[in-house]
Amino acid sequence: MYDLPDEVHVEADGPLRIITLNRPDKLNAVNHELHLGLARVWTLLNEDLDARAVVLTGAGRAFSAGGDFAYLERLRRDPRLRRVTLMHGRDLVLGMARCRLPVVAAVNGPAAGLGCSLVALSDIVYMAEQAYLRDPHVQVGLVAADGGPLTWPLHTSLHWAKEYALTGAKIPAERALAMGLANHVVADPFADALHCAKTIASLPQQAVESTKRMLNIHLERAVLATLDYATNAEEQSFNTDDFVSILARLNAGRAATSKAGATPPGVDS
Repeated sequence: MYDLPDEVHVEADGPLRIITLNRPDKLNAVNHELHLGLARVWTLLNEDLDARAVVLTGAGRAFSAGGDFAYLERLRRDPRLRRVTLMHGRDLVLGMARCRLPVVAAVNGPAAGLGCSLVALSDIVYMAEQAYLRDPHVQVGLVAADGGPLTWPLHTSLHWAKEYALTGAKIPAERALAMGLANHVVADPFADALHCAKTIASLPQQAVESTKRMLNIHLERAVLATLDYATNAEEQSFNTDDFVSILARLNAGRAATSKAGATPPGVDS
């Protein structure tokens, strides 16, 4: 319903806006169009005066499998695209932090990389029993400028945040719940997220939006304290020998997988 790339699908359900990451054949791995759409959608939501709450989910069997290998290769080779993408990452993070509408995440499957970040920046999180979170930035030689570690210390202990940010290990749904990275683990996260969003949308608007803003002032301050450093550090990451060699290995695996007829992996694979 907004002027966005097809990779970010937005539909209206009364006062709700349902955002779907829409590359199901690629497990919603992030390419330029998906990243661009996510950078722009939060401003459009703020300007949509009929909207009262948001449900955020992924099409198909994944929430998002992380960064698309081909996209990462484009970013490595094209400094101008990389610079624009990092600016979009900043817009995405601050856009979510400043969005006036409560965002309820329906994590229907793996949420890795940027998918993990979207979950961390959401207001309420419902996860499927088989879903997991993962931020593998360090494993591929990148700094997580717009990753889960940017906000995890507000949700969980610093020790937990460090363990999962520095190892890139998977966080199963039940562990995410126990750590404070999710609110509920359920059989049907979309149905439960939709019910939650409808409940919020039925409540007095000024009270809801001002309460969210009051709480997110803490989030925004934490993000602003680290975002410039993180963005500069991630840009440097793209030029390191470690990233170049890891990406070459991942793309070789991608080519072999594609030749075999399987779904090309994202960073999480």
